[in-house]
Amino acid sequence: MTTQEQVPLAPGGPGPLPDEVLRAEHISKHFGAVTALRDVTLRLNRGEVLGLIGDNGAGKSTLLKILCGFQQPDGGRILLNGEEVTLKSVMHARSLGIDVVYQDLALVNELSVYHNMFLNREEVRWPLLSNRLMRRIARDHLDEMGVNIPSVNVPVASLSGGQRQAIAVARAVFGNAKVLLLDEPLAAMGAKEVAMIIDLIEDLKRRGDVSIIIIAHNYGQVLEICDRVNLLQHGEITLDKLSQDTSVQELNDIVIAEYRRALDERQRSA
Repeated sequence: MTTQEQVPLAPGGPGPLPDEVLRAEHISKHFGAVTALRDVTLRLNRGEVLGLIGDNGAGKSTLLKILCGFQQPDGGRILLNGEEVTLKSVMHARSLGIDVVYQDLALVNELSVYHNMFLNREEVRWPLLSNRLMRRIARDHLDEMGVNIPSVNVPVASLSGGQRQAIAVARAVFGNAKVLLLDEPLAAMGAKEVAMIIDLIEDLKRRGDVSIIIIAHNYGQVLEICDRVNLLQHGEITLDKLSQDTSVQELNDIVIAEYRRALDERQRSA
């Protein structure tokens, strides 16, 4: 049974509301005989933080890869600011303002913080890199975002997991991302590091110029930092609710009920 809100339409006919920055309609994806996504419709409002939750194998990462241009959907369409787009690659999506931060962060541990901030977009005073300029800009940007790094000169490998995650998020925002996709940004972190990333996301939310989709497994954290939550099960969104209108208990109950149904089916087929 699904629990989805009525998807709002613009007055006068079909189409997204003006507040929608990103919309995916009827997205499907198959890998051979395996259906990863089936008829997924998802929307992200301007300045909103949307939590995308679900069990392992539910299709969350596949959906994120489609939204960032890494994979092409087999069916459906994507609208950005109300205009249909075909995301040809990650670089193409990034040029349109959609960026992604994966669990592995795509940082170069041996390089300094400021070199990572400018990776693939270095400031050059031919034939040399403008290191002094990049250091200053990186420091200013991190300070503006409230990211506490002792020095932008230190190698990324010397930072904590939370600091590295913050650098990856800050780099995406520095690249003018308007839609930010975060794949498990709070995974495998201690309480202090989780608090750092939550503060960073809350700051971005207050600014209102970046819309965020977060994949996460901790329902308590999701409800704390997200405005709305979508539950993905077996390649379908089965719940779409404002965070204030649901609870950890409700989300747990839905997932546990799914486990029980799967167990009953296995026992009947045994």
